[in-house]
Amino acid sequence: MIKVLIADDETLARKSIKLLLKTEGDISEIIETADGSDVVELCKKHSPDIIFLDIQMPGKTGIQIAEEIPQGPVIIFATAYDQYAITAFELNAIDYLLKPFDDDRFYASLNKARHQLTQKTTTDFKAISQLIKEISTGQAKQYKSRLVIKDPGRIRLIEVADINYISGAGNYADVFLLDSSHVLHRETLTALVGQLDPDIFIRIHRSSIVRRSSICELRSNDNGDYTVILKTGEQLTLSRRNKSKFDELLQE
Repeated sequence: MIKVLIADDETLARKSIKLLLKTEGDISEIIETADGSDVVELCKKHSPDIIFLDIQMPGKTGIQIAEEIPQGPVIIFATAYDQYAITAFELNAIDYLLKPFDDDRFYASLNKARHQLTQKTTTDFKAISQLIKEISTGQAKQYKSRLVIKDPGRIRLIEVADINYISGAGNYADVFLLDSSHVLHRETLTALVGQLDPDIFIRIHRSSIVRRSSICELRSNDNGDYTVILKTGEQLTLSRRNKSKFDELLQE
């Protein structure tokens, strides 16, 4: 029988994984936590066989947490998007779930984890963390300077230097410019975030990317989120799961 630990600060994400695991007859116990700092102690207490670990947890990242976990459990990382981590995982044949994932992708990861349990293999997460740093450094100069937006009958070239912020709209991204105009781009926010220089843009929410220099004020809300106020007057939300981004903005 298999014991599973779910570590994700999103209640809905934990509920979704638990629901998918409920149908599996070999799952004997499900432990969950919304706090990444609890993971190591829960591992010592419950000795889980498989861990579903969110990468973007408050405080330490999922990679940093994995470095501290005692060897033994198989880790499946879950993330809304982390291009460098995903590249490193693929190079090391480590499985991950890219949110939002479907049932088939989830069960494929679970079956892979079951197989890994029988192999008794271990993973060097410190080496993976170093690889992520090397990949991110090597790709630092490959960010786009303009977006090519195709409309019926025309192609628009949008300078990245003119972008104020971007909002996700399903499979589209609504690109808002500094002159207050906006244009719909047929590309997901997840794809765009990897094309923009993180020194210039920051993802503050799963549905928002904003130019760092456009931010003029941050206001805390009762629910743990922050209201991000731009110089142009717009108000966006910095989600609680992105609390580390708040600290990052304060240090700039």
